[in-house]
Amino acid sequence: MNVTTDLAACSLDELKTLLDGGSLTIYSVARPSSADQPVERSGTLATFTFATPAFTAATDGVENPAFAANPVPASSVGTPGFARARRADGTVVADFSAGPGDREVKFSEVSFSHGAPVKIASFKFIAEGGWPERPEYYDTRPRTGYPMPSA
Repeated sequence: MNVTTDLAACSLDELKTLLDGGSLTIYSVARPSSADQPVERSGTLATFTFATPAFTAATDGVENPAFAANPVPASSVGTPGFARARRADGTVVADFSAGPGDREVKFSEVSFSHGAPVKIASFKFIAEGGWPERPEYYDTRPRTGYPMPSA
């Protein structure tokens, strides 16, 4: 989880409370390196609306988010790369890793198709800096003639 600078001092329970009635927008790859930066290079794939309260008690280390609807229809075609959580007023709270693998927001689908149902299978919090992506992939842009970063 990458929290915005303004909310970095908040506890996990405070962050969960901030999401009451907020939204979780799923984007394709090329996430910003910070939740303080705008999303410029990723398409919106789906949007979930948190209920109030946004989370119920965790079970065995897995969070129990409450959504107005789960599944929701995909708004575009693509592979999820990250999710951005916002308060009900639209203020950004945090970015989460998202996808079918070992991510904070895990889906039952590997990729999304326009209009097809998208379901969040599990939700967990990973400490800041614990994302599975390598830092050199942040804000990446495909460019002809440039190799992808190597190990």
